[in-house]
Amino acid sequence: MKFSVKKVLGYCLLLFCIILSILFVNLNYTFYDRPIAKVIETVLEETTATTDRHGNEDTLFTQHITAQMKNGPQKGMLISLQNDYSYSGAYDQEYRVGNDLFVLPDEQVAGADNLTGIITDVKRDKHALIIAWIFIFALMIVGKRQGVFAIISFALNVLILSFALDIYVNNPSVNLLLICGICILLFTCISLVFVSGFSEKTYAAIVATLVGTVASLAIALLVLRLTSDNGLRYEEMQFVTRPYRLVFIGGLFIGSLGAIMDIAITLSSSMFALYEKDRSLSRKALKESGMDIGQDIMGTITNILFLAYICGSIPMLVLSFKNGTPLGFTFSMNLSLEVTRALVGGIGIVLTIPIAVYTSLFFIDRKKARL
Repeated sequence: MKFSVKKVLGYCLLLFCIILSILFVNLNYTFYDRPIAKVIETVLEETTATTDRHGNEDTLFTQHITAQMKNGPQKGMLISLQNDYSYSGAYDQEYRVGNDLFVLPDEQVAGADNLTGIITDVKRDKHALIIAWIFIFALMIVGKRQGVFAIISFALNVLILSFALDIYVNNPSVNLLLICGICILLFTCISLVFVSGFSEKTYAAIVATLVGTVASLAIALLVLRLTSDNGLRYEEMQFVTRPYRLVFIGGLFIGSLGAIMDIAITLSSSMFALYEKDRSLSRKALKESGMDIGQDIMGTITNILFLAYICGSIPMLVLSFKNGTPLGFTFSMNLSLEVTRALVGGIGIVLTIPIAVYTSLFFIDRKKARL
């Protein structure tokens, strides 16, 4: 296997980034304002079996932990902690040697060598880094050059969304839908241009994505207005300090984008690939091929979108069922917003298929005219 100098330099740069990131997350204690302690010893003292009023059994454990402070003025000192956790692990967990914990030390008693305190949270950046590198490697192995550009576009989209939310949180007078609209335009252009480059199929996918997203949102807004939001339970958004309906609509706007973009680029790429392979294909044949492809992937992508939204509510569904909540109330309380999001995304998928087909045909006709 031949390796060019460019490839070798790329692999060396990647290896350097991996080593540097691993060193950083293992030594970045001073960058945190909250005190951090590293677990050096754990002792399990006792267990207690409990049963709630519904007959559900659980086991409670008491764990005594010795940890060493890693930052702050008490750096290097030992701290004694107690961790009460349950077998179910719903609100707690067992800690092991090597875990980094955010702690709240008590005031040090005069003459005492060790500190005491309580655990407030777990430092998880090491685990997040592992998942991030797995994701990056998977993209690079499968997508190669396009995978690298996909990573870059993903990072840019995250930064844009963070910046947009920061603007809205700090400036309540700014219209959220305007911010979401600008974000969608940027997300679409960045994602498709970075992955597919500047080409007719990219332009066709961008136009189809934007038109499909706007059309699906317009239908959703019309239905919500005609039904006066009947059946929607906004209780899960009760702590949002902004107009909850506007926040929900903004979420619909961005949430539908991913599936719509997927449909648009799939149809655009497929139709342009068919045209490049056989330029003698008629416009009718291309259109029929595009519609056939759209019909084949429509059901699977709709199901993926539905499952992606529903899976987030599984913990609440299990909790409700375990506590004997009626079936109808459980589903209406926990799934009304998720089902609405899935339906709006499904409408966008269905609408985007003909939009993407005809948009691709328009750009293919333009390409034919230049030849």
